[in-house]
Amino acid sequence: MPREVFATAAYTIADQERMKRATRYFEWQSRMAAAQLGPRVIEVGCGLGNFTRHLLDRELIVALDVEADCVTHLKDRFPGHPYLEARCLDVQDPEFLSLASYRPDSIVCLNVLEHVRDDLRALQHMYQVLTPGGRAVFLLPAFESLYGPIDQNLGHFRRYSKRSWGDLAARAGFRVKLARFTNPVGFLGWWMNAKLLRKTEQSEAQIAIFDSVVVPVMSRAESFMEPPFGQSIFTVLEKDAA
Repeated sequence: MPREVFATAAYTIADQERMKRATRYFEWQSRMAAAQLGPRVIEVGCGLGNFTRHLLDRELIVALDVEADCVTHLKDRFPGHPYLEARCLDVQDPEFLSLASYRPDSIVCLNVLEHVRDDLRALQHMYQVLTPGGRAVFLLPAFESLYGPIDQNLGHFRRYSKRSWGDLAARAGFRVKLARFTNPVGFLGWWMNAKLLRKTEQSEAQIAIFDSVVVPVMSRAESFMEPPFGQSIFTVLEKDAA
């Protein structure tokens, strides 16, 4: 398959290292996602392993990334783990379909699908490798109108609405079990950076304040109710059991 249809490599290790400082935010994301996953998981876009480490108690975790350096880093971070396999593989590649042999009941893809040029092909491949009744869990950037310079700099091809996401999922064969907005404060910050300040990246100071001050309050509030808007959509898709 031609390289140009593969996921973009614009989201670099440096970008991931910068965001790794948002420890409370990642812990919050991880709790939401891990609760929806079964024992046999494929992680699409493992990066440096910040979420992978929450899955090491599973029966199987197959961690994938398009960046060989990320896969090497992950292997070095979790050496000799008996239930972890890390591979350099793109979800759009036909070779992805061979992962059906692992009989995965879950796929997780957090802040990754927006980097994939052909997201429909990616979802179709995920659907095909999942066992009947399996789930795919995503964190997606919300609101197409919020797209701006930071998205471009991070290699995002798009942002999503709940409607566009539901239509895409249905075309791939999935049904939407859950789709809810999350992180309204992040929405306001992203809008200010993208539309008013025209920034091309988030500052480390913004990330630190958000993580230490906003996340503890917002995560508790969202446990009681879904906000009416948000920076992201947390969503779970299901494959029919039969």
